[in-house]
Amino acid sequence: MKAAQVLRFGPPAVIVYDDQPRPTPAAGQLLVRVKAAGVGPWDALIREGKSGLHQPLPLILGSELSGIVEAIGAEVSGFKAGDEVYGATNEQFTGAYAEYALPAARMMAQKPKTLNFIEAASAPVVSVTAWQMLFDYAQVTAGQTVLIHGAAGNVGAYAVQLAKQGGLHVVATAAFADLDYVRGLGAERVVDYQTERFEESVGAVDVVLDTVGGDTLQRSLRVLKPGGILVSVVSPVPEATQKRYGVRAAFFYVEVTTAHLNKITELFDSGKLVTDVGTVLPLEESRTAHEMLGGAPHKRGKIVLSIAA
Repeated sequence: MKAAQVLRFGPPAVIVYDDQPRPTPAAGQLLVRVKAAGVGPWDALIREGKSGLHQPLPLILGSELSGIVEAIGAEVSGFKAGDEVYGATNEQFTGAYAEYALPAARMMAQKPKTLNFIEAASAPVVSVTAWQMLFDYAQVTAGQTVLIHGAAGNVGAYAVQLAKQGGLHVVATAAFADLDYVRGLGAERVVDYQTERFEESVGAVDVVLDTVGGDTLQRSLRVLKPGGILVSVVSPVPEATQKRYGVRAAFFYVEVTTAHLNKITELFDSGKLVTDVGTVLPLEESRTAHEMLGGAPHKRGKIVLSIAA
């Protein structure tokens, strides 16, 4: 089978497109004929050797995928050969940029019927991340106000939609070119971060969702109500800083599970959640996809690799 792997950590040029043996599922795994693989910033961190997870070389990149079940390992239930599925590969976030992959069955689910394979591969990690930020960590309730940073990004766009579905008042930050897009997702107010400092115009909020980090995270602590919570997928907030501002904070790595994916699937199939696929490339152009992650021009929305196996 063809796969995109790295033999050493480094820039996009280290990605090698070559032949690998077709894998065999072990206990708890599915063998999936991959139809599409999502490309995300965590893939670049893994490629660079900067991920906080243990990923020994050589490795096949990629964690998000959609495809068709070819075989099932021992101790797996709920799936059969021929099922159209989507999800994530494993806790190492590796193995999806290939014609065949071995995802853990507990991180996979039946593909939403309303999505094609490209759309489905764009969703698992980012949609579940947004879900966990809101419901598992912030534990939001209807009527609260949430500030979502990076709302036009892949995680942020799902967070806006899910927050709206949850009955929250949504304030968001985005670039000027994306203001109307974010409003269309359900944000009541969108701040152009390029021309306006959000902390000067946004009132006290119950929750901040941070997908940006750095200075944006630090400034966000000022707009939280006492006892409010900031949830970040970029970096943690020291406990001393939380106490100084009288707020709470959470930082986590996403946990993609069948249960989480089933909830997301219901929202897709009921029309309450929409994907935003940007650039689609063939698997052999994985390097180009990673150059786009690094800033090369591409469409807004998720980068996806199409796999013709």
